Amino acid sequence: MTKNQLISKYKREKIKCISKTPALKGCPQKGGVVVHLYYTTPKKPNSAIRKFAKLYLTTGKHVFGYIPGEGHNIDRFDKVLIRGGRVQDVIGAKYKIIRNAKGYALAGVKNRKSARSRYGVKKKG
Repeated sequence: MTKNQLISKYKREKIKCISKTPALKGCPQKGGVVVHLYYTTPKKPNSAIRKFAKLYLTTGKHVFGYIPGEGHNIDRFDKVLIRGGRVQDVIGAKYKIIRNAKGYALAGVKNRKSARSRYGVKKKG
C-alpha cells in the first residue's frame, strides 16, 4: 500500500468512532439543569415554533435539548433528563428531553389521545 492509501484508511477508521452525541459520553441518558428556554423555527419546507432548552449537564457541557410533545412546564434551574436523538429540521439539535422521568421536572403531556407511552401518560380506563 502507498502512504496515501494508508492515510485514507486511517481517516475512515477514525470517522467511524466519532459519536453523534458527544455530551452523553457513552451513556444512554444524562441529567442537566435548564439554563435558558428558547423558541426557534425549523428549516425551509417546514414551519412551526420548536421549543428548546439550553442545558448544563452533569458532564460540565452546555447543550440544546428539544422539548417534545404539546406544551411544557419547565422553567429555569429545573432538573431534566436528556437522551440522544436529533431533531431533523432544526440545525444543531442533537438531544431530546425525556418527559415524565421520575425525580425530574418535565411532566407528561396531559389529555393525550395517541402515542401515550412515548410521552409517559397512561391510558385511562
